Amino acid sequence: DFLYAALHRAGFASQPESTGRDDGMVLTDCWITAPVRCAPPANKPTPAERDACAPFLERELDLLPARAFLVLGGFGYQALAHHLGVRPRPAFGHGVEVDAGEGRTILCSYHVSQQNTFTGKLTPAMLDDVLVRARQLLDDR
Repeated sequence: DFLYAALHRAGFASQPESTGRDDGMVLTDCWITAPVRCAPPANKPTPAERDACAPFLERELDLLPARAFLVLGGFGYQALAHHLGVRPRPAFGHGVEVDAGEGRTILCSYHVSQQNTFTGKLTPAMLDDVLVRARQLLDDR
């Protein structure tokens, strides 16, 4: 699994793959969530679906003492930046780092979709670089 392997290499996951809820995976300094809770048609969520699911994301974020956020894809970036009140909002791009105020940082990565990983738009090294930066931010604070 592309994401868990990268999380493992960066020290955020106890093993390089997860096959089920009771497989022994332990995440450290890491929480995985999504801005939508459904499987939309063609795997392309709409802003209306994002808005309908926003209360779930907002509640999770309010409960977490997060200082560094890694967003996977532009859709996730838009949802998180909106929730954190980032203005002006810099354009999304892989490796973009955004000061979200109050000691919080958003790190951007292309989504780990098969379309991106199979075509090389997102490589393991690219994701590793962003996760190394996330670890640096957490260790420095």
